[in-house]
Amino acid sequence: MIQMLPNPDNGVFLTYTGMETDLIYNKGVDLPGFATHPLLASREGQDWLRPYYDSQIVLARAAGIGCILEAPTWAANRDRGRDIHCSETVLHQRNLQALDLLADIRRKHWRRQEAPTILLSANIGPRHDSYAPAAQMSAAEAENYHGAQIQSFATTEADLITAYTLSHAAEAIGILNASADTALPTVISFTVETDGRLPSGQPLQDAIEEVDQATDRAACYFMVNCAHPSHSSNVLDHAPWVQRLHGVVANASRCSHAELEASEELDAGDPVEFARLMMALHHEHPQITVLGGCCGTDMRHLHEMTKRV
Repeated sequence: MIQMLPNPDNGVFLTYTGMETDLIYNKGVDLPGFATHPLLASREGQDWLRPYYDSQIVLARAAGIGCILEAPTWAANRDRGRDIHCSETVLHQRNLQALDLLADIRRKHWRRQEAPTILLSANIGPRHDSYAPAAQMSAAEAENYHGAQIQSFATTEADLITAYTLSHAAEAIGILNASADTALPTVISFTVETDGRLPSGQPLQDAIEEVDQATDRAACYFMVNCAHPSHSSNVLDHAPWVQRLHGVVANASRCSHAELEASEELDAGDPVEFARLMMALHHEHPQITVLGGCCGTDMRHLHEMTKRV
């Protein structure tokens, strides 16, 4: 599957990581700990998840592009699991169940004509709150901590690992080191504040270059997620480091992380403006071929984007 991974020669890929906010604010589903993996435990819960993946594939097929299905495992790590009373055994089972669900969805769509390229991404989230950058780990600690989840994914049908919403270069380095023994390409996605810097204050360029130097460019590519498109576009130029950035999975809202945390209502922004800004990023930087929606987005935002592809 490696030859099918996103790159400038393989066209655009659509992805989506905004189901948590859509489920909570628009559908009234309770997600303790902002975790979707508990929904895997029941048929009813899985029925909440399946439509997101089916809709994404349908949109990708209509636009003639590929898609990446992100497993609902962003919060399925030890500390976040403990906060909602999930043991490590349960988390291991949930990580396996998540990829089994995605593999089943992919098989069903592949049986149909004109199915798009569908990749399955094993989704890893940060150990600590991305918006509270004071808490951090060394690369060695991160390697040890995330290793259990990565080893769970290594036995599944996942095509790649994507670590989302990271705010520290050291955690990214540890994740890449932990995945080195698997056959799974690994993607690193940082989140940024309104000034384009990581919540830790480190410039995005410095974070990417630090990770590449420490791991001998082990990351398949880098992305930015959980920030409005305008928050990252301001710091992107045409320097060599930007060529390592292949994806933007953006928030609907222009608000800062602190403003979003304090808000009691969902800011869905303007889907049309969102799509225009995302496509502008793609046109200005053609190597950015993974495009998607994060917090506050729903299928309206993806639909507007795919119309413009």
